[in-house]
Amino acid sequence: MSQHSQFSLLTQRRFAPFFWTQFLGAFNDNVFKTALLTILTFDALNWTKLDVGLLNQLIPGLFILPFVLFSATSGQLADKFEKGGMARKVKLLEIFIMCLAAYGWMTHSLWVLIAGIAGMGIHSTLFGPVKYAYLPQHLSTDELIGGNGLIEMGTFVGILLGEILGAMLVVHQSWGIELVAFGTVAIAILGYLTSLSIPYSPAPAPELPINLNPISETIRNIAFSKQNRPVFLSLLGNSWFWFYGAIVLAQFPLYAKNYLHGDHSVFVLLLTVFSFGIGSGSLLCEKLSGHKVEIGLVPFGAIGLSVFGFELYLASTSYTNSGAVDIWHFVEQTGSLRILFDILMLGVFGGFYIVPLFAVIQTRCDPQHLSRTIAGMNILNALFMVVASLTASAMLVKGFTIPQIFMATAVLNAFVAIYIFSLVPEFLMRFIAWLLIQTVYKVKTVNASIIPENGAGVLVCNHVSYMDAIVIMACSPRPIRFVMDHRIFKIPFLSWIFRTAKAIPIAPAKEDQWVMEKAYVDIAQALHEGELLCIFPEGKLTNTGDMNEFKGGIMKILDRSPVPVYPMALRGLWGSIFSRGRSNPFERAFSRGPFSKLELVVGDAMSADQVTPIILQEKVKELRGDWR
Repeated sequence: MSQHSQFSLLTQRRFAPFFWTQFLGAFNDNVFKTALLTILTFDALNWTKLDVGLLNQLIPGLFILPFVLFSATSGQLADKFEKGGMARKVKLLEIFIMCLAAYGWMTHSLWVLIAGIAGMGIHSTLFGPVKYAYLPQHLSTDELIGGNGLIEMGTFVGILLGEILGAMLVVHQSWGIELVAFGTVAIAILGYLTSLSIPYSPAPAPELPINLNPISETIRNIAFSKQNRPVFLSLLGNSWFWFYGAIVLAQFPLYAKNYLHGDHSVFVLLLTVFSFGIGSGSLLCEKLSGHKVEIGLVPFGAIGLSVFGFELYLASTSYTNSGAVDIWHFVEQTGSLRILFDILMLGVFGGFYIVPLFAVIQTRCDPQHLSRTIAGMNILNALFMVVASLTASAMLVKGFTIPQIFMATAVLNAFVAIYIFSLVPEFLMRFIAWLLIQTVYKVKTVNASIIPENGAGVLVCNHVSYMDAIVIMACSPRPIRFVMDHRIFKIPFLSWIFRTAKAIPIAPAKEDQWVMEKAYVDIAQALHEGELLCIFPEGKLTNTGDMNEFKGGIMKILDRSPVPVYPMALRGLWGSIFSRGRSNPFERAFSRGPFSKLELVVGDAMSADQVTPIILQEKVKELRGDWR
């Protein structure tokens, strides 16, 4: 993988204009929405005689409603038309909406402003499928995690800054209304200007007929997504994050006021810390994933959301201050830093959770259906957020305190995560492999970018330890099916991992003829379906550290399926506790120290007609060198 920095994308035309376009959209949404909510809260009589509490519920609902009504149509448009042009048309719509809202601001026309809120909801609905379907067209697979991390960071920072600026501008004594009215128009114009530099992004399905029925189209989109289980469960996992976040964030205003006894600045501090956590976690994903789509981070994020959600409950019950405080006096209170740390970590682990899920959807979904899949996810997100609001209301009616709501949500998150990961154990299996190479082993990959991002192929590697498959799996940018000795396949615990990875057990004909024949049939089927396989041609672990003779099984595979072959070599595993040797395994473990440095070296692809067992063995031996 190219070890580039994700921040370098901000200097490149294929990413930077799009990043700033979406950032300014999120920023403007929240300047406008927060300004309106603020003025209705503090100056309601000059605008309306309606109940302010009702309006405060109505306005966010009107912003979300278009996601339910128009997401299906917006997904079709994003698949049918070029995305750069789509983005520019959406930004022109934003300018029109903000001009309409400016008229509402200047004439004190509340219903015009409410129409503007609904219009900005439509703007965000149209832009959402474009946003996430654009990235895989312009970023390589090893850039997707970093690109998604920047987009998530930019979105949450834009939301936070928009909320702060909107609340500050509108209460300006002399020119508050004018600053908001013309400021939002200016931001919309700036967003359009940045969109002019978005590069051409061809439509994946230009012949797609548009179905204007949102119900039937939504059902069709979700039914299509259900055919790909990892993608569908990633959609549900994404929506669950918004459920979790909607419950927690909705409690922050009253939590800051009634439990922390803080003023509005304390509420802003909680939002700032959470947003900073989301941004940090999103950016850290690239480093932790090794520049590849690492779904092992998703269980890691889910664990953190439950642990720190529960810890926030404990920290809240330990907070004893009962006097009114501003932001500075709050920070001085005993237990305040613990609460802020818990909220920060909720954001960080939320970033670990959400960014890889987006990357899974982008890389494993049919490209011609990606925008519609994202649109279906937006509908699910909106529905989950509505259910979150109802759930929080029900808990309050039942007498839950806000800290108890944090605890209940954390516990519920644990059960949902266990359920999802039991349906697709690949998430948990990848987490175990990722954790292994982040703790016990320190793995460096050499030329791993040679491993193909799609299409059939056979990886061929030396066999040093019981952990070879897990190490290779953790280093690969895509799922691998391993062909392995049936005895290793049956090792307790490891067997569960291998079964989850759909490994193919194989046995010598003299041991089990049926297992051997079935293995070759399964191998041919997997390669026919475009999967990536890995075999260990030695057929057994080395007892001495030297490579055993390569068997002829590779030729049987290539006779049936003449696909490219990729020689690889593991370096540094010999002598570890998981290797096989005459010395005591515990002596080997202590002699290696707590962390083992390894390398996985990948060689150039070979065509099927270039391969023989002898040539392959020489290639692998050359890649391994003297380091065993």
